[in-house]
Amino acid sequence: MPAVVRGGRRQQGRGTSRGRQAPSSRGRGGRGKAQPNGLPAKMAAIGRLDLSARAVGISLLVGVLFIGGLMATGARAERVGQSMSHGIDGMVAGMGFRLSRVHVTGASAEATPAIQAALDVQRGQAMSSLDLDALLEQVRAVSWVKDARVVRLLPGTLLVEVVEHDRMAIWQANGQISVIDGEGQVIRGADPRQYLHLPLVVGAGAEAAAAEILPLIEARPRLRDRTEALVRVDERRWDIRLKDGGLIRLPAEDVEGALIQLDALDQRHHLFERGFELVDLKVPGTLGLRPAALAGDLADATYAAGGL
Repeated sequence: MPAVVRGGRRQQGRGTSRGRQAPSSRGRGGRGKAQPNGLPAKMAAIGRLDLSARAVGISLLVGVLFIGGLMATGARAERVGQSMSHGIDGMVAGMGFRLSRVHVTGASAEATPAIQAALDVQRGQAMSSLDLDALLEQVRAVSWVKDARVVRLLPGTLLVEVVEHDRMAIWQANGQISVIDGEGQVIRGADPRQYLHLPLVVGAGAEAAAAEILPLIEARPRLRDRTEALVRVDERRWDIRLKDGGLIRLPAEDVEGALIQLDALDQRHHLFERGFELVDLKVPGTLGLRPAALAGDLADATYAAGGL
């Protein structure tokens, strides 16, 4: 009986031992699955990344705040950008791409010095450091220049192509004499003494209206060669002053029609050779004539348009 009891106890002890070992084994297995430093756990964590719209929005917000913080440091961020730019420029210059020549085309001898002075560049600087947009604005700011193009030609040439304002006339007003272009704009720096071959327009508003009448005068060589100045009267009509002292008064409207009347009178009476003091065309359809003292058989008269 005691042996049986002892055997039973031994059997019970063995069962108890096995029962205690099982949870221990499960515990080790559980700890293996929950280990956070293992490779399987890392892969599982990647798979569990939150890519929802809310998470992406938060990430973008964090990025913006980071950039804002960087910009808030002021000069520090600028120095970072400049440092990177200088590094690139130094590398480009080290490869031999340095500014060695500025070539200006399309500019007159008068305008070229002003254009070259406006270009803020230095020989030997890295070609990558040239700000073409800024250089273009500097060239366009020169009064001679109507339009321009700036091109970087490697390895070391800066090409500046220029279109200048045309020189249409010399404008005199308020004691000032200027050269104007086809749009009536004053070309600053242009010396009127260098453009004495251009027609002279005089008076307030003459610069704006000159583009309309000058082609009509240019189309009539007999009148053009005798014209000394075109005078704007009351900013509404023109007087033509001739080199021999004669005066032609034009109307405010239909200037071309009045000049056609003048052509007909000249063809019939050789008016310009004879000379006159006044031809008055202000009133449409009529012509008033005051001949010079030695105008021959031409008398002071007023002609109807159909009587020429």
